[in-house]
Amino acid sequence: VQLQACGGGLVQAGGSLRVSCESSRRTFSIDNMGWFRQAPGKEREFVAAISWRGDSTYYADSVKGRFTISRDNAKKTVYLQMNSLKPEDTAVYYCAQGTSISRGALLGINYWGEGTQVTVSA
Repeated sequence: VQLQACGGGLVQAGGSLRVSCESSRRTFSIDNMGWFRQAPGKEREFVAAISWRGDSTYYADSVKGRFTISRDNAKKTVYLQMNSLKPEDTAVYYCAQGTSISRGALLGINYWGEGTQVTVSA
């Protein structure tokens, strides 16, 4: 397993949750990373991305201002801090490693992590 996500759970609307994704890739420090999510009956959608240096971050409009992506290259881990959660944020969240970041999204996905369920109750 190259990417292992964890930290999901059940939270009330307005609450916060942080999901993490630990990488076993030796190239993690130069990997562009991101988070996607898939709600029941919907297609997987982009949530956030972070450049390999960690100096550039990108977000879907639906989470901008509420979610923060970050990384710790020493721990080979990427995080997604989710605040002011809404019921519509309920989904399985997947971390991913991609070739590039373009047009504000992570592209050329090479590896997907196993998803972690986030459920936001009204």
